[in-house]
Amino acid sequence: LRSIEEYRNLILAWRNNAPIRLAQVAEVAEGPEDRRLAAWSGETPAVLVNIQRQPGANVIEVVDQVQNLLPQLTASLPADVSVEVLSDRTRTIRSSIQHVQMELLFAVALVIAVTFVFLRDLRATLIPAAAASLSLIGAFAAMQLLRYSVNNLTLMALTIAAGFVVDDAIVMLENIERHLENGERPLDAALKGAQEIGFTLLSLTISLIAVLIPLLFMGDVVGRLFREFAVTLAIAILISLVVSLTLTPMMCGRMLKTHGPKRADFLDKVIASYGRALDWVLQRQALFLFVTVATLAATALLYVITPKGFFPVQDSGAIQVTVQSPASSSFQAVAERQQDVAKIMLADPAVQSIASFIGVDGANATLNTGRMLVTLKPHSQRDSAAKVIDRLEAKTSNLPGLRLFMQPVQELNIDDQVARSQYRFSLSSPDGDLLNVWTPRLVERLASSPHLRNVSSDLENGGLSARVLIDREAAARLGVTAAAVDEALHSAFGQRQIATLFTQANQY
Repeated sequence: LRSIEEYRNLILAWRNNAPIRLAQVAEVAEGPEDRRLAAWSGETPAVLVNIQRQPGANVIEVVDQVQNLLPQLTASLPADVSVEVLSDRTRTIRSSIQHVQMELLFAVALVIAVTFVFLRDLRATLIPAAAASLSLIGAFAAMQLLRYSVNNLTLMALTIAAGFVVDDAIVMLENIERHLENGERPLDAALKGAQEIGFTLLSLTISLIAVLIPLLFMGDVVGRLFREFAVTLAIAILISLVVSLTLTPMMCGRMLKTHGPKRADFLDKVIASYGRALDWVLQRQALFLFVTVATLAATALLYVITPKGFFPVQDSGAIQVTVQSPASSSFQAVAERQQDVAKIMLADPAVQSIASFIGVDGANATLNTGRMLVTLKPHSQRDSAAKVIDRLEAKTSNLPGLRLFMQPVQELNIDDQVARSQYRFSLSSPDGDLLNVWTPRLVERLASSPHLRNVSSDLENGGLSARVLIDREAAARLGVTAAAVDEALHSAFGQRQIATLFTQANQY
């Protein structure tokens, strides 16, 4: 069977030597597979395709491959069907990585500039600059071997490492400079300076890496997040130690020259002032010991009173919206309300596009719930996501019979369920009546708190229902089973798949 006419002419039975066809007892029409599922792109009916990467796949590579396949896919569709990308989550990822890359380059340049200011010698500045560059290049090579990707965490580790990797080289350089000022030859000064300071550099590096060891052994989601950060930073510091013990003395022996004490300048005056201040502090040890203890106590106190959170709320350029209608709402009423909300939001100057859908599926547990993904314009063309949410809530607050829950979409989310709000409290009991009693009480108590808003419950027990009582004696007399009654009611009021249509390219 390939067409509606063939289904209409389907013979169900024979009565009085005449066929009873399907068209005589039922209405046959084209329609979607599920009549109680609907989706829109803005205000236009659409089929939404949500693409997610497999675990371990690079999200940017997946998006690039999909973008390359779109022209081929579009060419195979009918001419009146358009394909457009409503939301691309990698835009914010690409933007953030680009910003961190610029910060990494700026950090390296700033470290080299500060080194030049204090060393006051171009040749001497090139030595720690080379050590920093080689350490970062070696860290990238180690990331390749460990199959780490260039992401925000690894780039952040390299940005922090840009300040650490020059320390060993500068300490080695300053010690060699001390011997050069005493008149020794560059090669002898390099060998003697490296022998004197080697153990110091080793202990300094070990102490820095020891700080990262707790991050390596953290468990759960936090441990998986910061493991790449800790490993990348530790590798960069280790490579800087090797470079400082090998390349830095060699470059000092080849590039630096013997010289006497340098002429006093502004920095020498700063160092002399620091020495006088240090002497003054050492003469009052008891006082400053008390200041140190008071500082530690103040640090502990500030840690206790400082607000804490798992991750800061991120403006990723997308807002997730849950539209809640009364439990007794019909599918048509929910669809109309969903469109009313979309029309109001599309009028906001910060909104670029909206993808919305209603119906029971993996995200919606009930028929009266709708979902929206609001894609915002670039940051330079709009306010922050928090201000946009406040503005949209004010515009939609007057819609009757609706509750809207909005929250910015986060790039990192450890929740395995789609929630209406940022926080969720689970209340469970094997006694359904007990849940019906205590859930409204808990919601009312939480809603009374001035620190919370948009408190709701997913307990949906206010919908319309009908109880069907079967006359079992009459059913038994007529040979009708309870399963037959259930099948008849399901066919009359529900939905079922009874066949599949096969065409040359697709099946329906």
